[in-house]
Amino acid sequence: MDQELLKELAQGGKAAQIKRQIISHFIENGPATITELAKVLSLSVPTVTKFIGDLISSRCIKDYGKLETHGGRYPLLYGLDPEAGYFVGVDVKHSYINIGIIDFVGEMKKTYYDIPYQLNSTPESLDELCQTILDFIGQSGLNKRDILNVNINLPGRINPETGFSYTFFNFTMDYPLADQISKRIGLSVSIDNDTRGMAYGEYTQGCASGKDCQNVLYINVSWGIGLGIILGGKVYLGKSGFSGEFGHISNYENQILCHCGKKGCLETEVSGQAMHRMLLERIREGQSSILSQRVLSREPITMNDIIQAAIQEDILCLEILSDIGTKLGKQIASLINIFNPELVIIGGSLSLTGEYLTQAVQTVVRMYSLNLVNKDTEIVTAILGEKAGVVGACMLARSRRFS
Repeated sequence: MDQELLKELAQGGKAAQIKRQIISHFIENGPATITELAKVLSLSVPTVTKFIGDLISSRCIKDYGKLETHGGRYPLLYGLDPEAGYFVGVDVKHSYINIGIIDFVGEMKKTYYDIPYQLNSTPESLDELCQTILDFIGQSGLNKRDILNVNINLPGRINPETGFSYTFFNFTMDYPLADQISKRIGLSVSIDNDTRGMAYGEYTQGCASGKDCQNVLYINVSWGIGLGIILGGKVYLGKSGFSGEFGHISNYENQILCHCGKKGCLETEVSGQAMHRMLLERIREGQSSILSQRVLSREPITMNDIIQAAIQEDILCLEILSDIGTKLGKQIASLINIFNPELVIIGGSLSLTGEYLTQAVQTVVRMYSLNLVNKDTEIVTAILGEKAGVVGACMLARSRRFS
């Protein structure tokens, strides 16, 4: 993409705004004709034709050829030029990083998974994150000036619009984290919450891809539990970017202290950490599992160990998973009554157990949600798995650059 166009878009102005709208339309809807764009943007055909010409000259969009129609002249179809620029997505987990890069039309070009990393809110951890990003870009074979944005998904509370992180790397609250990283790596940077990233990945290239879905809920059932909300085809942030704190609904009188500092949060009964706690408690009480010997020998048990045991149809693990699914289903029934979504996606590490969790949720939702409402909602298991976060991070890097 021509650097002059990037400068123009950064400076703003009426012409830049229209160009952004055209690029955003192509990002969200794919190729279109000038007549279609004129209608969507409420502009005249000659005006849109002029802007299309400018964007072609700037190597941002390209002519895709004639659109075949029934009779009459065939209009030309225009869309994004795949080589106009690239976008990096970084999905930061507590013990590793997944990172990828897409071209301008959203095709994944390169990914690295499970890069060892310990997420700590320290300057050293931030330095390592920045260096990992630079190393990946250096190994990509692309010119750094062609990287138009880097989006980083982090756990915790994030305000994507201001670039502040309130959970990790919040060393100084007068200098946004996105700007700090941007200065270090020399590229445009945006940040977002990890669950929203996973939700956007499934929405753009996973469960919702190819479906006419505008309202989607993504439930991230991992070590904790989170909610990604898509409303009207847009990621819903809330006023300060803190939407989706699903796991911290106060729902139980169990006196279990949540990591947020409060007691009885949903996360204390419905999450990976809750399943881990329940499994260890029941084994120590004498119940049997294929993990019993390891637990009684005080060997460390990871979430992956529990997931694999469930996949192998360990009875105790499946019983606990069913119990979690029942509790989760009641809460999702309430969300369906409130949001009336077309699609609810069950994702996160516990969704890797297959349909065991989703089936329990589906059964309970039918019992606790309004029939008139739940008949409009499909509940499915996420299909991208571990890829959801990095796909979503890449796609957010692209959409945020031109929003």
